[in-house]
Amino acid sequence: MRISEMTPDVIYIVGARPNFIKLAPLIKSIKGEVDFKIVHTGQHYDYEMNELFFRELDLPDPDYHLGVGSGSHGYQTGEMLIRIERVLEGERPKLVIVLGDTNTTLAGALAAVKLKIDVGHVEAGVRSRERFMPEEINRVLVDHMSSLLFAPTQRAVANLQSEGIRENIFLVGDVMFDSFLIYHDIAKRYYNIMEELGLKPKDYLLLTVHRAENTDSKERLSNILEAVSGSPWEVIFPAHPRTIAAMKRFSLIERIERAGNVRIIKPLGYLEMLVLEENAKKILTDSGGVQKEAYFLRVPCITLRERTEWMETVEEGWNVLVGADKSRISDAIVNFDGSERYNQYIFGNGGASDRITSIIKDFLRFKD
Repeated sequence: MRISEMTPDVIYIVGARPNFIKLAPLIKSIKGEVDFKIVHTGQHYDYEMNELFFRELDLPDPDYHLGVGSGSHGYQTGEMLIRIERVLEGERPKLVIVLGDTNTTLAGALAAVKLKIDVGHVEAGVRSRERFMPEEINRVLVDHMSSLLFAPTQRAVANLQSEGIRENIFLVGDVMFDSFLIYHDIAKRYYNIMEELGLKPKDYLLLTVHRAENTDSKERLSNILEAVSGSPWEVIFPAHPRTIAAMKRFSLIERIERAGNVRIIKPLGYLEMLVLEENAKKILTDSGGVQKEAYFLRVPCITLRERTEWMETVEEGWNVLVGADKSRISDAIVNFDGSERYNQYIFGNGGASDRITSIIKDFLRFKD
């Protein structure tokens, strides 16, 4: 790790797939406007979860790669906190920007405020009301540490206000919608994952499972996999490393192979996933980001959780919550077909990154 000569105005702290997707439009917007550096904690460290995203999203190489890697929540967050603090002590930026709800987000915000450095939180105010979820704890803590709160939706603004936060809340829209608008056409033009997998449009289901509530429970994971195994359509399953490890631990891979209609493939990059999402008949997921992408693409989404931080997609009729209940999952696979309603402005108009950059520039002028 090195401390470079030029002190940046802003440091972005990222470490996991969702952070990279949110970072891409922000960097396009702020480049040439404000001096910045990127710190990568290494929370996601294998190629499919890391370098692939930097390459295809055309992100600059991180100025620091901290190499934290995997581990328990406590170990991972603690190691990040120690290593991020060292960087910030040397760099002393005016502002640290964290994104989303990962352990990287929490560690970055905590390291900054302990050093009396202001924090901006991209995707502030998002709530699922599931306090057992690490991501929910991270969101709440980071919001209450932040000086600038960039809210993606009106509901997120209301959530912050209900928790007693009144100042420096900015309704900017969702940077993931910005990313979608930038990369969707590129994905369709240049990525042939459909041909590579021999798939026909609307003739398969797409499955993603990675949250601890599902992967750490043999009963929940078994229910999900048994339900999709009974699907009348083939199921394409880009499997997260954590999920593969859980399936091996619970002896579920052999069961899936015997069923014959679930095809497990390696994790995919953002652009290939957009192509698979758009062409899927339905999507089954426990990912918050995938729920939104399904909504952007108007593909019915079956969410493998009891609650969601993106209730807007449920209220619009494009998302249904089924938990890990086998019968509810099976019923939704056959009968849930989405909605005719679609509000393209729930997540903004694609200008969230530019609004955030403008607010950052105003903030930095005030700091000077």
